[in-house]
Amino acid sequence: MPKTLVGPPLPNIPWEARPAGSSDPVWRYSQNPILGWNPIPCAARIFNSAVIPYEGAFAGIFRADYKNGRPQLHFGRSPDGLHWEIEPEKIAWVDPQGKPVVNSYAYDPRLVLIDDTYYITWCDDFPGPAIGLGMTRDFRRFVKLDHPLMPFNRNGVLFPRKIGGEYALLSRPSDSGHTPFGDIILSHSPDLTYWGRHRLVMRSGGQGWWQGVKIGAGPVPLETREGWLLIYHGVSGPCNGFVYSMGAALLDLDDPTRVRYRTRDYLLTPEKPYETVGFVPNVAFPCATLTDSDSGRIVIYYGAADTYTAVAFAQVDELLDHLKKNSDLF
Repeated sequence: MPKTLVGPPLPNIPWEARPAGSSDPVWRYSQNPILGWNPIPCAARIFNSAVIPYEGAFAGIFRADYKNGRPQLHFGRSPDGLHWEIEPEKIAWVDPQGKPVVNSYAYDPRLVLIDDTYYITWCDDFPGPAIGLGMTRDFRRFVKLDHPLMPFNRNGVLFPRKIGGEYALLSRPSDSGHTPFGDIILSHSPDLTYWGRHRLVMRSGGQGWWQGVKIGAGPVPLETREGWLLIYHGVSGPCNGFVYSMGAALLDLDDPTRVRYRTRDYLLTPEKPYETVGFVPNVAFPCATLTDSDSGRIVIYYGAADTYTAVAFAQVDELLDHLKKNSDLF
């Protein structure tokens, strides 16, 4: 039988079996959080970060919130995907001509390998929140490219390969404040410089109030035999503030604006103390995955309470089956 996940095997993927008695399609790592308060001298918190397999181990781009309140991006390495060594200095970006680039702030990175290049997207200051785009081939030299889209925008996520001969980018247009615009948009580019053919993918709302305020793309979409598996965050607005939860959708392989399935109920919502109590309470914000095509295992990295980095697990066939049985399309 063909493997469900498209991509290389990852035999050293971090893993923990589902707890006894649980039938949840996504379950938490029992040793969460994997990064806590004051993880490096310059930063109070590291969360909403991106990881990827690299040279037989793992590499990552991490959001580090400094003690002056501003976030910057740092590089990190791990032998097992769970225990991380974060470089104490922020990434030193240069432009394509090699001149230093200074970022006012940078947060919520995503990381993807396309062909032989690692691309990083994040929320950048254009001025005002916009999508930043950069690249590296060795995690030593980091080149900042042109902003792909106009401000104001967040949650820029590249697909891991071209679709119809073009790069594809998910985003959530917003305003300059706390993002009242809540829909996911798809944009296309022949060269990562000129972007167009903007199309709506999904709107906030549905039967579940957990995604009624806004939604945003999470990790890089996972290619499966049945479509692109997109893990995303949904936000509700109860009387005491926003709550960020985790959901999933299955997009058509050839036309990702066609949503085949979408979770009616959240997959994971803030319940544990490290998710409900922190700098910003009640946040579970997915930003990265690791996958093993041989076993169908998925590891989800998520930010918890804008303070911690946490991990959850899933099996692709179980997750897709759950998605089909609990779909909510509006």
